[in-house]
Amino acid sequence: MKITLNQDPAFPETEVIINCPQADEDILRLVAMLRIHQRKLVGLREGESHLLDIKDILYIDTADKRTFLYTRENVYESALRLYELEDSLAGLDFLRVSRSAIVNFRCIRSIRPELGGRLLLTMENGEQVYVSRQYAASIKEKLRELERSFGR
Repeated sequence: MKITLNQDPAFPETEVIINCPQADEDILRLVAMLRIHQRKLVGLREGESHLLDIKDILYIDTADKRTFLYTRENVYESALRLYELEDSLAGLDFLRVSRSAIVNFRCIRSIRPELGGRLLLTMENGEQVYVSRQYAASIKEKLRELERSFGR
C-alpha cells in the first residue's frame, strides 16, 4: 500500500481519496476508522445538549429504559434507544456485549475471562463492563481480526 500526504494551505478542506483496484477488508476498515472521526452524537447532561465525538465514547448502556453514553470523564443521556445507536454505529468498532450495553472496542484496556463463558472488560477510564456469554464470541472474533491484521 502506498501512502501519500499532500499538505497545502491553499486546500479549502481536508479530502481523503483512496485509489484501489478493489475495496478489500483492510480498505473498508480504514474507511470506517476515518468516518468515526467525523461522527457525533448528542448527549444530555445537566439540562444541556453536548455534541460528543463518537471516538470519545467508551461504552453505552441502558438502565430503567434510559440510554447513557460514557466518556472518560462524564456520563450523558441519549434520546436514542440502544438498538438505534447499535444500528448507527455498525461497522465503527462498537460491539454489542449484552442486552443492555455496547462498547467501543478501541477503548478496551483489558479483557479477562470469567466463569460461565462471560468476559470482563476494563475500559480506558478503569470502569468494568461484563460481556454476556451470548456476545463473548464477537469480542473474541474482533481480537482474532486484530491479531491477523498485525500478521500482514
